[in-house]
Amino acid sequence: MTDNTLPPLALSLGDPAGIGPELAAEAWVRRNAAGLQPFFVAGGASVLEAAAKQRGLDVPVIRISTPEEAAAVFAKGLPVLGTLDGVYTPGEPDEDGARLAFASLQDATRLAVEGEVDALVTGPVAKSRLAEVGFQFPGQTEFVAASCQVAPGDAVMMLAGPNLRTVPLTVHLPLAEVPDVLTSVMIERKGRITALALMRDFGIRSPRLAFTGLNPHAGEDGRMGDEESRVIAPAIAALQGEGIDASGPHPADALFTPRARETYDAALCMYHDQALIPIKTLDFDAGVNVTLGLPIIRTSADHGTAFGIAGKGIADPGATIAAIRMAGECAERRAS
Repeated sequence: MTDNTLPPLALSLGDPAGIGPELAAEAWVRRNAAGLQPFFVAGGASVLEAAAKQRGLDVPVIRISTPEEAAAVFAKGLPVLGTLDGVYTPGEPDEDGARLAFASLQDATRLAVEGEVDALVTGPVAKSRLAEVGFQFPGQTEFVAASCQVAPGDAVMMLAGPNLRTVPLTVHLPLAEVPDVLTSVMIERKGRITALALMRDFGIRSPRLAFTGLNPHAGEDGRMGDEESRVIAPAIAALQGEGIDASGPHPADALFTPRARETYDAALCMYHDQALIPIKTLDFDAGVNVTLGLPIIRTSADHGTAFGIAGKGIADPGATIAAIRMAGECAERRAS
């Protein structure tokens, strides 16, 4: 049951030509069944009205002027804060839409940083489109981290679903650059941040971290590479020395079986695809991107804009609903 006494969550609209607006509307429709905390969208009232209609949803959009108004009207309609708006053109991204997405992200992030909302949930954007309108960050994670005055290396991406949590220790890098970027210090730092977040935001008292190797078969005793013994194992030993339950380096090809997944709370992986392939295979429609190491809570659905299916009524709302629910749950744990 929706608890309208809780502070609201702020959602950024995402690219108005993508599936973000229609899924925000769908999340409001399913708010009670999903047990969602009250939320509002930063801008895009006309876009949301059109997206809901296109999807065949009955979603009254209620314009609000302060975050505090969201809870009072949430049962009656989808609250939208502010006057930012645009045109709904599903599947046809343009610069005006990118500007709206960027402005919505800025407003929603500012409210979270200033403590006016419980958490931030970001809608899917097209990074290339944002870059055309002055967005100078690799992605929304880096933008939110900078807004929180957190160094990029201290904002850790975790992908979380019902079956698995993974952390890519390096993210948007060419694969050839990964071995040079991996250091024991970096692995230790991100391991600590992950362990703390699992305790603080996920309620896991003694989190278990499993680290993959970089090379096939975790290097097979140096025959396929020495990063495991030279870089990864010393970092794991350092974390163990601090009382963190860390294990590895494990061969990545065996770490995601059902039996192996029972032995850890998060798998920390050496590069992007090593972490994202298993989470998207197991939890694609319920995967949440959570940014660890921030003073605020930030989540997003673990999928993109999906311009090709926007406005067709077939986009699955599961990950958006999961992101909103997880944001509220994490906020409740921090407040307790």
